[in-house]
Amino acid sequence: MARRSVRDLWKAKIEGKLAAPSWPDAPTLNRPVFAGRVLGIDPSLRGTGLALIEFVAGRQPVLLRCQTVKVAQKYSLAYCLAEIHRAVTAFAVDFDPEHVALEQTIFVQNVQTAQILGAARGAAIAAVALHGKEVHEYPPLRVKQAVVGAGRASKEQMARTVMGLLGHGRTLAFDEADAAGVALCHAYTWRG
Repeated sequence: MARRSVRDLWKAKIEGKLAAPSWPDAPTLNRPVFAGRVLGIDPSLRGTGLALIEFVAGRQPVLLRCQTVKVAQKYSLAYCLAEIHRAVTAFAVDFDPEHVALEQTIFVQNVQTAQILGAARGAAIAAVALHGKEVHEYPPLRVKQAVVGAGRASKEQMARTVMGLLGHGRTLAFDEADAAGVALCHAYTWRG
């Protein structure tokens, strides 16, 4: 097709002989909204955070229950793992969450710290796996990006943002806020 001058294009448009270009339909970003209960877990040997959040389409998420499993330094590793297992099992049995979201292990230079954190994660995962729950893991950077919008957000920023998103009046402990953040991250990024 020969090139047409601007004058010819305008003339054709005024006479109604120039058809509007057909554009392809824009892709939609619609995805299914998560609906149900998510148990968020922030594993740690002495202070595991647990938060159960209910998501209903068209409504603000609701924090149903949260807890920090605190275990004193005087108790052994086995006792701590048993307490984590008991607390997570109680959440799984009492509230029957559809999914469980867990914070992945961050990079640590101390091998002993990594082993202890891995054991705490294992106790939590075993508790929910025994009840047939889906476990989804998220790195801390992704959780902060999904909830706060910045991957390097502080614990204080995370707690404030989580409380704002949940409309929660009570100040959450950092472990509980991190657990709630993991649950929110799962619901916000879930692909069904």
